[in-house]
Amino acid sequence: MTLKSPQTLISEALKDVKTITPDEALKLSNENKCNLIDIRDANELQKLGQIENSYNISRGLLEFSIHPDSTFIQREKIDLHKELVLFCAAGGRSALAAKTLKEMGFTNVSHVEGGFGAMVNSGFKIKK
Repeated sequence: MTLKSPQTLISEALKDVKTITPDEALKLSNENKCNLIDIRDANELQKLGQIENSYNISRGLLEFSIHPDSTFIQREKIDLHKELVLFCAAGGRSALAAKTLKEMGFTNVSHVEGGFGAMVNSGFKIKK
């Protein structure tokens, strides 16, 4: 049995998904052209804070929560016609998650290169 490494899966995902820089994500967010989706876990949010104006959907619940019929989407009033910009801590999980959303049928999906750490350095505001 040959197993693919997480790094191989991420490399394959990066060929299929749109990667944007933190600066591009900030511009989209400031122009209200995207939904910033933070897929980090609750303990990461508690430790490091959350990007202002982002929605948190942990990676484990993403496929269930992002569906248009989900109570999360309806409660938060997320406009799924806008670009879905995913980010995690460093960019690996968000690349895999963006690929999964494309497989679900979402077409306007990207992920942020460098994740939360790079976004903090690009001027995103953090709320604790």
